[in-house]
Amino acid sequence: MTSGNATLAFRTGKKGDALIVAVRCQGPGTIKATVRSVHVSFSLDCPVGQVSTTYNQVGIGRVDRGGVVSVEAPAAVRWSVTIGRGAPAEEESPTAAPESP
Repeated sequence: MTSGNATLAFRTGKKGDALIVAVRCQGPGTIKATVRSVHVSFSLDCPVGQVSTTYNQVGIGRVDRGGVVSVEAPAAVRWSVTIGRGAPAEEESPTAAPESP
């Protein structure tokens, strides 16, 4: 795990694959990850004393290109990022909530 701000490069992928970015952190604080090449960013709250994880899959145009993931984090937050490629996951169908009696 690391702390503070950093930028990590990723290589090109196969056309049709999704870009997968998984982030883990431990606080206190919030981190922000940005993938500028596809105009995607997300934040993750990092609790004290436990690890928080988020898994994001980007399946839009241009994700087959290489790029960078930039992470902005306070010095007190420890974090790690895993960047990968893979077949896009199928979307789950919404399920109806059971009716109340």
